[in-house]
Amino acid sequence: MCLEKSQGVYEQVGVAMTCRSYQEYMDMFSLTTELLRRGPILDVGAGASSFTAGASRLGYMATAVDPLYEMDSQEIYARGKQEIIESTEKLARIASTLRWDYYGSLDKHQQNREASLEHFIQAFRADETKEQYVSALLPDLPFANDTFSLVIGSHFLFLYYQQFDQSFHINALTELVRVCAPGGQIRLYPTVGLDQRPYPHMEALMDRMEQLGCKASLKPTSFRFLQGAEQFLQISK
Repeated sequence: MCLEKSQGVYEQVGVAMTCRSYQEYMDMFSLTTELLRRGPILDVGAGASSFTAGASRLGYMATAVDPLYEMDSQEIYARGKQEIIESTEKLARIASTLRWDYYGSLDKHQQNREASLEHFIQAFRADETKEQYVSALLPDLPFANDTFSLVIGSHFLFLYYQQFDQSFHINALTELVRVCAPGGQIRLYPTVGLDQRPYPHMEALMDRMEQLGCKASLKPTSFRFLQGAEQFLQISK
């Protein structure tokens, strides 16, 4: 992983391990208790985020999926700690290009990541059968058709658009539609890349979702960090 030294560009080689909290998910996806109560929830590319752990504690049915879960808990924890250190160093170099009204400061941002990792790892270790934390990689998920009432994806698909081509995004979203239940929703955030520019093929991707019989739209979010990341993609099946 490396940081390009040009102003405002956080350059990532490969996909970083995400460590985001339950509350961050609630805010970035504009989630409500009514929406969470509707049925099973899937967090795609969940990494070491603690949303699934937090949702489960509140009585919601939640599953996390990520290829990371092939590793044992000790490996994940060590990697998570190291990535938090590295990402904090990178963010410090481009701090002036980011919006800090949500986190308050770089130190608080790091503390949030560390707390999320701790909550995640406790839940991951407790899931001995790995029925809640499932190892899989888009665009092939090991779930039946029409399973989840809500599918969410944080800081993966569009954030890394420079590393994945348009066909990957089409195939990935087609798979998310497959596992989403009729009447359910898919919500993906952010819609900008690490270069803080909008995903360039969004209109074509939304047209493809419409062809699948879904309604696709960009919805506002109050969550702020990356410049331009003020919306999430919502797909209603």
